[in-house]
Formats: sequence, structure tokens, C-alpha cells
Amino acid sequence: MLIAGPGEPTHIVFHALQAGVGVARVIIEKPVGAKQFLRRRLEKLGWSTVAGQIAFKLLVEKPLKIGAAGRLAQIKHELALDDSPIPPELVTYVPSINSPEAIAALQALAPAVVVVQGTRIISKKVLQSVAAPFINMHAGITPRYRGVHGGYWALATADADHCGVTVHLVDAGIDTGGILAQAPIKPTPADSFVTYPLLQLAAGLPLLVEAVRAALAGRLRPLPPPAPDTPSRLWSHPTLGQWLSGWRRNGVR
Repeated sequence: MLIAGPGEPTHIVFHALQAGVGVARVIIEKPVGAKQFLRRRLEKLGWSTVAGQIAFKLLVEKPLKIGAAGRLAQIKHELALDDSPIPPELVTYVPSINSPEAIAALQALAPAVVVVQGTRIISKKVLQSVAAPFINMHAGITPRYRGVHGGYWALATADADHCGVTVHLVDAGIDTGGILAQAPIKPTPADSFVTYPLLQLAAGLPLLVEAVRAALAGRLRPLPPPAPDTPSRLWSHPTLGQWLSGWRRNGVR
């Protein structure tokens, strides 16, 4: 079973899984409303940081995305990423992945493996609702780059060796579950903040499919845990100032 947020990455993950192992059902949650999202962000980060993030989104991310249309299409074509819609008969929509409706849908199917793609943080109640491992593909090398935009942050902080993707088990923390596999990405000068996630997605899909196969065969085993002194940080969206700093210092767009 695939549980996910709406959007193109979910379509790409679905088709890779469908081709590699088969998907019995897809549960898609509704996105968080803009007001609720903003309120949560303000409570967590404060006005100054949130204002900087909004400025980045409007002044940098949107123009970058427009300019990267050709590069995004090239990546999809060269790496055979299928973003066509998911067949509607396989999809169940729920208000939230943590809702009673989502738990009921999970328990009705009783899946052997649950793959997570772009959802809210999943509650312990949901994780314990079925006897199946929950597997996630994270856009960053954990535990160094937990949270969001891990590939970008690795490059922006001159840590290119840790620019990549992680497939891991989902636990009650945020990107803290047992690591199953990791892979680096090597962006080109044509890449930027808006193309790194697609490169990470492409690099992680074979790892994700293999992890599901291992789980179905009863041979899923996390890698040895990182050393206790390994840096671990929960990263957020960049502010305009942070992005400009990374661009000036390291040429990272």
C-alpha cells in the first residue's frame, strides 16, 4: 500500500512501485490548508524566519521553477520517470493520514508493506494500526539532513558528499527510523533548488523498490546505526537570506 500526499512525486513513486512490486491500494490525504500551515509555521519558527521563507518562495523559488521547466522535463525523460495520474480506482482519499478514515482503510487491506510518500508526520496510532513496516524515501542523508530539502542544505553548507537520498523505516520521530539504504546525487551546473528533489527521487526509487521486495520476502534489515557522534539536525525551508548566502559562498542555486 502507498500512503501519500497529492502531487507529481506521488505519481512517480506509484508507477515505480507498480512496475517493480505492484501496489494494491493508494491512500491520499488532503493537503494542509494555507492558513493552518502558516499558523503552525509561525508557532514553530517565529515571524522573522517565516517572513524570510515567504520571500524566498516568491522571489526565488517561483522564478527558478519557471526557468527550470526544460531541465525538469529532461530529467524525467532521461531517467524514465512516469508522472501520469494514478488510476482512480486504486485511490482512497482521506482528510489526513492520521484520521480514523485512514486507519480504517489501512486495516481493511491489512497490507504487508506500507510505503510513505510526502505525508504529514504519521502518528504512533497509525504506525501501530497494522502489522506492517512503514517505509519512507527521504530527500536527504539522515541523520545529518532530516526535515526538508536535505540535498539543497548539504550543497549550501559545502557538504556535497552528503547530498543524497535515504530510504528508511518510519518511527514516531522525524526521519529518525532505521536506515535501509542511501544513495548520493551529483547535480550539474544546470540544477538548482527546484531540480534537486527530482534527482533525489530518481536516485531513491530503485532503493525503495528493493526495500519493499526485501520486506515482502522477510529479509528487511536496517543498516548498522550511525555513530553516536554523527551530526543530526532537523532542517526547514530556507529563508531569502539563507539562500543568498549559500549562493554567494558556494554558488548553490
